[in-house]
Amino acid sequence: MTAVKKIPKDDVVIEGLTGDAAIAHALKQCDVDVLAAYPITPQTIIVEDFQKFAADGEVKTKVIPVESEHSAMSACVGASAAGARVATATASAGLALMWEILYCAASMRMPIVLTIANRALSAPINIHNDHSDSYGARDSGFIQIYTQSCQEAYDTTIMAFKIAEDHDVLLPIMVCIDGFILSHNVERVEMLPDDAVADFLGIREPVQPLDPNNPITMGPLALTDYYFEFKEQQDRAIKNVPDIFKRVEAEFEKMTGRSYGMFETHKTEDADIIILTHSTAGGTAKVVADTLREQGEKVGVVRLRMFRPFPSEEIAEVVKNAKAVAVFEKCLSFGGAGNPLAMELRTALYHLAERPMVTDFVIGLGGRDVPPTTFVEGYEKTKEYLKKGEAPSYETLGVRK
Repeated sequence: MTAVKKIPKDDVVIEGLTGDAAIAHALKQCDVDVLAAYPITPQTIIVEDFQKFAADGEVKTKVIPVESEHSAMSACVGASAAGARVATATASAGLALMWEILYCAASMRMPIVLTIANRALSAPINIHNDHSDSYGARDSGFIQIYTQSCQEAYDTTIMAFKIAEDHDVLLPIMVCIDGFILSHNVERVEMLPDDAVADFLGIREPVQPLDPNNPITMGPLALTDYYFEFKEQQDRAIKNVPDIFKRVEAEFEKMTGRSYGMFETHKTEDADIIILTHSTAGGTAKVVADTLREQGEKVGVVRLRMFRPFPSEEIAEVVKNAKAVAVFEKCLSFGGAGNPLAMELRTALYHLAERPMVTDFVIGLGGRDVPPTTFVEGYEKTKEYLKKGEAPSYETLGVRK
């Protein structure tokens, strides 16, 4: 790999791309050796576009059209074990069908990049956006990053390979975009020259790839004698992710001028109430915060990007002086003490002697629209709960009661 350098503006290609197309172009430039996938809305365009690149001879990737998502991830594990740079894509029920092999990929330390167009899980059948699919896989051992824009999806996909393949990490990674809201929305995307991406990533250096001449066993039976040690190693590896993430993004920023962080903060310094959300809802939240600021309200936004590993200490530091944090999330944890994002935040704040009140609002399930008024409603409710000194564990907004 050559030294990272700033890319001249004249070398940048600017196109209008959907989120799916932006990811497909990123994968094209990442010199992927194997891509195995099965079509599912709203992810299908990622693989369709990539297969066009393969058919036109623009990539040398071995594209494997498998019969199911379970087989897709299985093929990816095998290819990654042989030392290949590997990617796949899915959504919703497709991710659910991969479930068994998600854990195999993470436990076997395969740095596979899995791009997801987040979509609700059945039943009833729904093809639109929420985060119940990838949130359900939060304990699989995958790194999880959520993006707001097509540009961010493109950039994050490229960086994902460098993060996952680092020898201090060696874990699979999910790059998530909101189904239809981002996957099918056209935005301006700045694309890097092919050689710049190649130099940035380099060639994957596997630690111990499969070799027919020196056969080894991968993913063996490990009962009470060794299983626990495998899990301990995984845990240590995912704790390395924040440092590697920061280093990779710093290199990417030198090349492009763009960086995103594990989360984005917006007007949080003096905020009494901070909104915490992620993905495309983060854009709406920032507009709402700006408008409320004009009305004299002290409100800020934290847009989370990295959900696994969760940046507990860093987020606690940002929000600790606020009076309340209003969480807006697109997932229900049925029967739980709370919902996934709010539970992470409450745990992150637990050690503080004085901590902000946490309110939790479930929004947008099944693609239900989340207009600015939804955030305003949650914000006003949070102000009321502050006056009362207590709040419910969570409530739903924008749903018929």
